[in-house]
Amino acid sequence: MKRQRVFAATVVLTLGALAVPVGASAPIGKNEAVPEPTAAGPITGGGGKPILVAASLNPAAGYVGEEFFLDGTATSFDAVGKLARNGKWKVKPADTAPFATRIVVYRPASADDFSGTVFVEWLNVTAGFDTGAAWTASHTQIIRSGAAWVGVSAQSAGIQGDGESATAAIPSGGLKVADAARYADLDHPGDAFSYDIFSQTGVAVRTGDEPKPLGDLVVERVIAMGESQSAFRMVTYINAVHPRTHVFDGFLVYSRGGSAAGFTESKGSGTRDGMPEGALIRADVDVPVLMFETETDLTLLGYLAARQRDTKQIRLWEVAGTSHADAYTAPLGFGDADDGTVEAQLLDVRAITGGPLGCTAPINAGPMFAVLNAAVFQLERWVRDGTAPPRSPRMAITSDDEIARDEHGNAKGGIRTPQVDVPIATLTGQPGKGERLCVLFGRTLPFDDAKLVELYPAHADYAEAFNASADAAVEAGFWMEIDAEQFKAAAANLPMPGTPVIG
Repeated sequence: MKRQRVFAATVVLTLGALAVPVGASAPIGKNEAVPEPTAAGPITGGGGKPILVAASLNPAAGYVGEEFFLDGTATSFDAVGKLARNGKWKVKPADTAPFATRIVVYRPASADDFSGTVFVEWLNVTAGFDTGAAWTASHTQIIRSGAAWVGVSAQSAGIQGDGESATAAIPSGGLKVADAARYADLDHPGDAFSYDIFSQTGVAVRTGDEPKPLGDLVVERVIAMGESQSAFRMVTYINAVHPRTHVFDGFLVYSRGGSAAGFTESKGSGTRDGMPEGALIRADVDVPVLMFETETDLTLLGYLAARQRDTKQIRLWEVAGTSHADAYTAPLGFGDADDGTVEAQLLDVRAITGGPLGCTAPINAGPMFAVLNAAVFQLERWVRDGTAPPRSPRMAITSDDEIARDEHGNAKGGIRTPQVDVPIATLTGQPGKGERLCVLFGRTLPFDDAKLVELYPAHADYAEAFNASADAAVEAGFWMEIDAEQFKAAAANLPMPGTPVIG
């Protein structure tokens, strides 16, 4: 028989201010019970390791990687009334169904190194298999901070497969095809139940009987995160499910578009279930929400229709020179050991290729991951002690809803970094070239030698300007100092035409 222990925000508050950060509003909606699923693991069968497309753990990081199965009974939801653009949505319980899913846990091996914070990521299934997109893009900062990360297979496609894989290197059919022996017992009842599965994962992470997915770590804060299609689902979760459950202490909504995911569809993230275009995060949300948007998200994915003002609990960051996916998120970030190697590879813009999907033009090599690292830091601190992140400038938009560009083709406005203010290439989120998902990978157009010499007659001219811009980004709160130092070292050693490097 499944355990039916329940979790409510009123209980969480007695455990040490885990649900409401300093300066938060009173909880919205009800504190409804969320069942705790049964955990099993660590899982060791089949091929002997979790199947997940994501950045690998650096053996020197002092982290442990494990996989657990969660099973229980999940509830789906139906909308109550019209879903308004303001995000103040109401839902009611609908059906129930048994489920068995998996989570991947990366955590400090020593409790002494744990910060008390856990990031729970809704794994992305757009490519036809589970990807830890937010972990890949921000894992260096998560590890630096001593936080733990949990990736949950919340959607059916990750487990049973839901169509064709985006790359021939990974077969279709989800986990049950990737390792049939290891994942034979998993069973997903459909995406209508994904929101409750995600809630129950948050409960299992924070509390839980043996085996505890976080081992002996004492969890103080649980922050939800999701990228792209998973970010669409974060919007729906924040607006409709969080007011009922209050499981999570904050949210990172990373690269959403203009709408939100529905309550019943089993595939995709469109406007089903009467979801409005331009759906906002509800203004009365009672925990911190940081939305992180690239150029691609604003235009191709339609986020401009959902642009909203910052509030006491909402911050919107828009980052110039970025694309929805890029050379860091695939493939360079997969092996980033936080030693400066990847920064040097990204600045070497003439070596950027079409990436693992075989796009027919160089994909974006912009500053997205470094700004996301700062976003993760700022959000965690906001949840921890109430210190709100800095407010981001908005990107400049033309009268035909395109991003305004400077004489080098780079975006005007938005969060500024050396890659756009001391440019050696045009970096955009404009649709990349090639098949299928290449449109999400943006573009890198390196400057020729003549333009570089015109802009930077001596290498010192480039390095000094780069350093000043990097320092400004750190001072503004949009870059971490360690990322800035690693990029500055890369800039000092970047070959430039006509002059020796200074490094």
